[in-house]
Amino acid sequence: MTTSPPQPPQDPYAGQPSGYGPPPEQQFPQYSQQPQYTEQPQQPYPGAQQQPYQQTSFPQQGQYPGQQGQYQQSFPQPGMQQGQQQGQQPHEQHGYAPPMQMVCRFCGGYPAADATVRGHQGLIIVMRFLKLQGPFCRTCGMASVRDMTTKSLWQGWWGIGSSIINPITMLMNIGPMQKFKSLPEPQPGPGRPMDPGKPLVQRPAMLMLLLPIVFIGLIVFANLNSTESKANVGACVVNQGTTRNPDVKVVDCSSSEAAFRIVGRIDDSTDDSQCDQYADAQASYYYSKGSTKYTLCLAPVK
Repeated sequence: MTTSPPQPPQDPYAGQPSGYGPPPEQQFPQYSQQPQYTEQPQQPYPGAQQQPYQQTSFPQQGQYPGQQGQYQQSFPQPGMQQGQQQGQQPHEQHGYAPPMQMVCRFCGGYPAADATVRGHQGLIIVMRFLKLQGPFCRTCGMASVRDMTTKSLWQGWWGIGSSIINPITMLMNIGPMQKFKSLPEPQPGPGRPMDPGKPLVQRPAMLMLLLPIVFIGLIVFANLNSTESKANVGACVVNQGTTRNPDVKVVDCSSSEAAFRIVGRIDDSTDDSQCDQYADAQASYYYSKGSTKYTLCLAPVK
């Protein structure tokens, strides 16, 4: 006996839920490939003939369709100087000096002047000569002059030879300083300029200029008050040494120390026999040191 499989009940309401809808292949259609879409250009106005879509290249700046060849025109950027090519930066932005322009050796600024700034150091027995060569811009040049002069003011006096050479060295910097002052303010370069600092007149080192003045003043004062300058006829002296090693000093004649009065003076001679021409002379004193020599004819103070 042959038995047929049971058939599902017919669904009189196709497309209804509860699993009685159309077959799965009808519910979820399968796509073998993605659909392709072709974009068509819109008609610019009704009735215009439709042209195939073509990609259009627009002319770049300075190119104009219809001209023979290509005409390139460059427009200057804001801040660009006249005559400067596009793509080049102005000199002021990067510190590049114009051709044949002298630049500062230290900061690269311009304009600059070629000069040598000098200084001096005295080390009692030996001495050192300092120098700094350019070119310098105005800023670096003034900074170098002030720095070298300050060092010379502090360190340049310590020695007999240095006390003479140091003022000459500082005076030699006047010429370079005037040259730097005549330059305009420099255009910035790739380096950092020197710091000029305070002017020389506002620096404590300027007080060292009083050192040679005080030293010269002491020498003059000592010479004016020495026996050689004050031992004139009519002055009174006293011997503060011994007979073999006399130390004659000029004192006031009203002083109790006054022992002798000068009755005669013979310059450029140490021959005390010439005192015989003075009747009151009972003693003599001669002095000889270097090119200075003289003889004093002395009489007792009454």
